[in-house]
Amino acid sequence: MPGGRRSGGAHGARSGAAPGDTAVATLPVALDAMGGDKAPAEIVEGARRAADEGVSVVLVGRPDDLGDTAGLGVVPASEVIEMHEDPAQGVRRKKDSSLVRCAELVRDGAASAMVSAGNTGATMASALLRMGRLPNVVRPCIATPLPRLGREPAVLVDAGANAECTSAMLVQFAQMGAAFASARYGVADPSVALLSIGEEPTKGNSLVKETHAALADGAGVRFSGNVEGRDLLPSAADVVVTDGFTGNVTLKALEGSLRFIVETLFTVFGTDEGTRAASEVLLPHLLPIAAQLDPENTGGAMLLGVDGVCVISHGSSSATAIRNAVHVAHELVVADLVGRLAAAVARTATAPAAV
Repeated sequence: MPGGRRSGGAHGARSGAAPGDTAVATLPVALDAMGGDKAPAEIVEGARRAADEGVSVVLVGRPDDLGDTAGLGVVPASEVIEMHEDPAQGVRRKKDSSLVRCAELVRDGAASAMVSAGNTGATMASALLRMGRLPNVVRPCIATPLPRLGREPAVLVDAGANAECTSAMLVQFAQMGAAFASARYGVADPSVALLSIGEEPTKGNSLVKETHAALADGAGVRFSGNVEGRDLLPSAADVVVTDGFTGNVTLKALEGSLRFIVETLFTVFGTDEGTRAASEVLLPHLLPIAAQLDPENTGGAMLLGVDGVCVISHGSSSATAIRNAVHVAHELVVADLVGRLAAAVARTATAPAAV
């Protein structure tokens, strides 16, 4: 079996793994070396950093393109699904792509998890088609962290996997989002809110109203009601639920706003002698805050609902972001995220019908 600097175990990160299972935890994380704007150099460097810190990693891609891997294992994959390609067609046509091979390594028990900064849709399709869905899950969804200064992040779900949803799907997203918040951030009983245009149960479109009624009626989560977009930073709720279209627009609006604020502050600090003097006092206090808000430090988003751990990194990920993503993937395997997700959706009877 190809491996990283440490290897071992015979079982992948499937839904039957137990928390802290050493056999699973020592399997390598499969890293798509060809995915992302800065691949493969930054991807390989991020893998090397994670491996130096004790996480086993195996690179998947074209060996001749990877350069010095410092002894990391490499699984050859001759094809690459580019950012502009149709996700489903790319996965079906390019069966020897780095993304597909990563998912197959997890499916076959040769890797504990997969990480990619490549085509997001193709990453989801690869994981879904090769790993499969967990029992009772209608549609996988994407969970991404929302920063909360001085405390663990909140979780936004769905952040882009499903543009059109039913209320039953959103209920499952709430269940899986809460399980993720517990596994990732150690929140014992996460509060769950529904993104809407007002706090009242009567506000929102038909989807939001139906979902509010279903969550309020009891869905195995601690539902705290509606939350408005202006209250997402910081979010009072540990998990914020919405459809994938709204979630993706919301996430990108927040990222752009934070970037604008940070860039504006640094521009002002260089205006004249007075602002430069002020910056010498303020920067030591502002830089740690900026680090908490930087997406590079979050480890990426998580695909929930497939039978394996899959971390989706930003397309512009640097070596730092990849190193963090590999660590997150490993930690979620140890925390038995997949088992927790399976249990969360199983607690509320049969799966709703997909549309």
